[in-house]
Amino acid sequence: MRARLINGWIERIPLHVVAPVYDIIVMVFAGWLAWALRFGQMEVRDRYTLAISVMILLILILNSYGENYARWQSKRLGHLIFNLFLVWTAATLIISSMLYFLDFSSEYSRLWIVSTLWISFFLAVAGRIVARVWLARYRLSGSVRRKIFLVGPGPVLLATARHMRREQVAGYSIAGYQRMKGEPMQRELDHLARRVEATKADEVWICMPLNMGDTIKEITFTLRHLTADIRFFPELSDLPLLNHRVSEVVGLYSIDLSTSPMLGKARIAKRLEDFWIGLAICILIAPVCLLIALAIKLTSPGPVIFKQYRTGINGKRFKVYKFRSMRVHEEHDGQVTQAMKGDARITPIGAFLRKTSLDELPQFFNVLQGRMSIVGPRPHALAHNEHYKALVESYMKRHKVKPGITGWAQVSGFRGETDTLEKMQMRVKFDLWYIENWSLALDIKIIFLTFFKGFVGKNAY
Repeated sequence: MRARLINGWIERIPLHVVAPVYDIIVMVFAGWLAWALRFGQMEVRDRYTLAISVMILLILILNSYGENYARWQSKRLGHLIFNLFLVWTAATLIISSMLYFLDFSSEYSRLWIVSTLWISFFLAVAGRIVARVWLARYRLSGSVRRKIFLVGPGPVLLATARHMRREQVAGYSIAGYQRMKGEPMQRELDHLARRVEATKADEVWICMPLNMGDTIKEITFTLRHLTADIRFFPELSDLPLLNHRVSEVVGLYSIDLSTSPMLGKARIAKRLEDFWIGLAICILIAPVCLLIALAIKLTSPGPVIFKQYRTGINGKRFKVYKFRSMRVHEEHDGQVTQAMKGDARITPIGAFLRKTSLDELPQFFNVLQGRMSIVGPRPHALAHNEHYKALVESYMKRHKVKPGITGWAQVSGFRGETDTLEKMQMRVKFDLWYIENWSLALDIKIIFLTFFKGFVGKNAY
């Protein structure tokens, strides 16, 4: 009886709805506590109440776009805490930038702001840990679980069952299964309906490849009199997928196999991230850029800025900006020769700039123009695109998003010269993984890792 009540409560009020409400309460309490500790008073002033409201809105937006409210109960605890840390760090940076650029520094206590944010962070983490421990306790005991009946080819069912065992805290258990290889006989379908009803399964999962469409239709029709939820899990492992999902288009449902994640709200969030972080970085690096420009001008003849056409989002060309690191020279017949170790074309200043990635700094102006992102697949020369698109599967899918100054491939060790096909394949693999798994939290993680892994590398020359 108690388990049914708990299960019903979770179904009516899912934890992904409770989490943002909890964050709001935590932020209000943290603001009041920080005020009491900082000023020794109980009543918070009006303008500080407004500041708490802005911080609440910011935390909710960042958590939503970072997908920290979606399926957070089944995510690994370390990954969850790290994502929350990135969100609160981003909120701290954004609030600090707002105070600086809007000249509100004298109006608010910076100690109070930092205390409010990080008290709320520790309370948010603590609340999620408690909720996960409580939920896991009931799910692992079998008290709060949904019973699943699996239907499909044997190897697919086995892979699905293994995955379910690894994710036991998700709250599902196998009530039964029935193998189906091809076109089923009517007696098999009737037997399936009787078994599903006998097991009292809450859901039926049809795990089949798309080429068994007629069988899926027959199974759905056979189970039409039962109240169990029916879900279709298409077997798509043989297809090169990118950001696959289910969408509704002109009133029709589609399984998107290869689409850009930068649509709607995600596109707006990505642009806001690029603009505000890019603007802050441009202000900070301005003195460094002036010194680099002067050093280039004094040590070698030619322009300070190197411009070259690259492929941007949706295959559109744009000019990328870099500090010139080579002596002025001409390539023949549109050929683009990659820089190599000991390349005679690289100037002494250029070698240092390339090794430390300081030659990339002008690209932040590309970001402000909206032609690049801070994080994304690195843009390759046009000649390289023509060469590799026929050799590397899904190569051109890198251009579903804006190219970036840094990226998942770069912080994962695939930076610099791609002198072998295998290196390019690995870079594309990491780029596509980034597009498939994009979130604001992932962007912040990559920016954070760039400071330690992305600026200097043994492959950069």
